[in-house]
Amino acid sequence: MWPRNLYTGPGGGLYTGPGGGAYTGPGGGMYSGPGGGMYTGPGGGLYTGPGGGLYTGPGGGAYTGPGGGLYTGPGGGLYTGPGGGMYTGPSNYMSNIPPWHIFAKHLARIGMKNEAEFILSQLQ
Repeated sequence: MWPRNLYTGPGGGLYTGPGGGAYTGPGGGMYSGPGGGMYTGPGGGLYTGPGGGLYTGPGGGAYTGPGGGLYTGPGGGLYTGPGGGMYTGPSNYMSNIPPWHIFAKHLARIGMKNEAEFILSQLQ
């Protein structure tokens, strides 16, 4: 799991340093090796199986229910308030999804165009 809010400061989802969601080093949200947000294997942000960032079932990043990366309610990935993935201030929102712009591209590819468009609109 990686920080996936829209905060650019230390520990934020858009922070490129260690501990940030946009960090490319080991364990980072942009890392393509095991444990990274760009990893396609189990536990990775681009993994489509259970627990993966592109999994649509419970616990998956593409899940629309409570706690999911596509949930719009409190604590969800598309929630814009504190604790949500679309919040721009410091918060502790963590998710197993790949970086937002990459996540949106994959969502559009699997037919979740509305969700992808919403995510991209929040990144502008």
